[in-house]
Amino acid sequence: MDAFNTFFGAINDFIWQNTVLYVVLATGVIFTVWSVFGQYRSLTHGVAVTRGKYDDKDDPGAINHFQALSAALSATVGLGNIGGVAIAISLGGPGAVFWMWVVGFLGMAVKLTEVTLSMLYRNTDDPDNPHGGPMWVVQKSFAEINPKLKGVGTFIGGLFCVTLLVSAITGGNMFQSWNVAEITHQYFGIPTIFTGTILAMLVGMVIIGGIKRIGNVAGTLVPFMCGAYLIAGITVFIVNIEQIPAAFGLIFRSAFNPLEATDAFIGGSAGYAFFWGMKRALFSNEAGQGSSPIAHSAAKTSEPVREGIVAGLEPFIDTIVVCTITAMVILTSGVWKRSAEAEFAAAPQVISVPAGGWVLEDVPLPERQGADWADGHSIYVVLEGEANESSGNNLHKLEGIVAELEDGGFIVEWQVHDSETQPTLRDNRIFVAYLGAALTGRAFDVFQPGLGKWLVTMAAWLFAVSTMISWNYYGEQGIVYLFGQRGVTPYRLIYIILIVVATLGFMRTDAQLDALTSLGTGVMLWVNIPITLFFGYKAMRAYHNYIGRLKAGKFHPHATPKIADVVSGHDVE
Repeated sequence: MDAFNTFFGAINDFIWQNTVLYVVLATGVIFTVWSVFGQYRSLTHGVAVTRGKYDDKDDPGAINHFQALSAALSATVGLGNIGGVAIAISLGGPGAVFWMWVVGFLGMAVKLTEVTLSMLYRNTDDPDNPHGGPMWVVQKSFAEINPKLKGVGTFIGGLFCVTLLVSAITGGNMFQSWNVAEITHQYFGIPTIFTGTILAMLVGMVIIGGIKRIGNVAGTLVPFMCGAYLIAGITVFIVNIEQIPAAFGLIFRSAFNPLEATDAFIGGSAGYAFFWGMKRALFSNEAGQGSSPIAHSAAKTSEPVREGIVAGLEPFIDTIVVCTITAMVILTSGVWKRSAEAEFAAAPQVISVPAGGWVLEDVPLPERQGADWADGHSIYVVLEGEANESSGNNLHKLEGIVAELEDGGFIVEWQVHDSETQPTLRDNRIFVAYLGAALTGRAFDVFQPGLGKWLVTMAAWLFAVSTMISWNYYGEQGIVYLFGQRGVTPYRLIYIILIVVATLGFMRTDAQLDALTSLGTGVMLWVNIPITLFFGYKAMRAYHNYIGRLKAGKFHPHATPKIADVVSGHDVE
């Protein structure tokens, strides 16, 4: 496991340099200005289009606008909204939420641009299985510049597909499966591999039906799961309305100022809040990754820009609405700075290990307050040592995994803390590490015991299944580009097997979880952002042409269809 952390940590350190975050922010600013705040068009005209007022069964494509948006949202509205926000706050502090909002707003313009580009170059020769995405954009665009450059475009498109497959396997699949298995095990004691097996069966039954079945399932599942989660979150808002202003104030203050350590939270610098807010928001809403254009390319429309405007709704729903609900529940509950759940009677010694680094000596684990320990629980203590740029002080987490002894007692298998000088234990307190979605579940339980157990577990299952089926489709389109249709079946089998593999217990900490998910997001940004910047002028040219015709009254929406017909796709059949 140390080798796993070192390998993925080195890769992520390289691909997640601060420069990358600045480029992504700049890209959002460029297209926000270029589109004259296209976010407004998404929130107005995009809503009308999604409602079915412009649906036409004779248009090219396989599914209506609502189903295309739902399919894309089923990939973005997932465990990133529940677990990813929790990770951002746990590591970056409340200020991370502010930067998530910034990415959500600017991401609306990026989504509008990249989806419009893919719609301009999609292939609808097979009406039941349209193909689109950045790989086709770059291949065809280079060929337009000069036919001799088609090979360059084909290579870059292939490179994008490789990053797409990495992201599909990691963040779109294994992160989801692991989170569901972890929270189900925590609350119900169900073995993680059993959860993984059930998830694999559910996902397998959906993905064999292709984009039409995915669209139908997503069109039903996404509104239900978002609605249920929002109702629960708003209920918490109402119960704790007096704490909401303070929570918002804390977010704004800590976005630009360091936050001091408080109990379980070891502190966070403003720079770290920026880093984690950006990172988790990009994973959550996928702006700039180039993934959701693949789903939107299946939409029935004769106007490419129309679907791009609809796509702008994704980051708004995903990050500004759903992620904010999660953040407010976590912040107003106080679980991000929770108290310890156990305490050593006498401080264990911090000892060196032969390979270098420091751990706590092996001593029996004291009793846990209000609950029992179980084999595999993640915990941590706080060390004082060398300066920590992330926390803005000299505090560090020393994480460990609870192991049960034959006589029924418990000890801890501590990870190695790497430092040149010997650290000291800050105090004798032991904190339970609620990882990802488990922290959000704990937050809901603070307001109503048992609410997190049932609500967050249900939401985790629904969000994860919906995300995995959409990301499988994304990966399939990458396989089709690289190997043709013959590669789809082997890919599906591997994808399903990895759902189970992720639940075998090799990820145990926030850092390991982040390393896995950040890899897929980062490599896609490195390839897709240059594609979007280089060819974005084509999308903006088409966008302004469309808006000009919209203002001139060239488009005539028809009567709004029944919502049931829009959800099921019957309005375009």
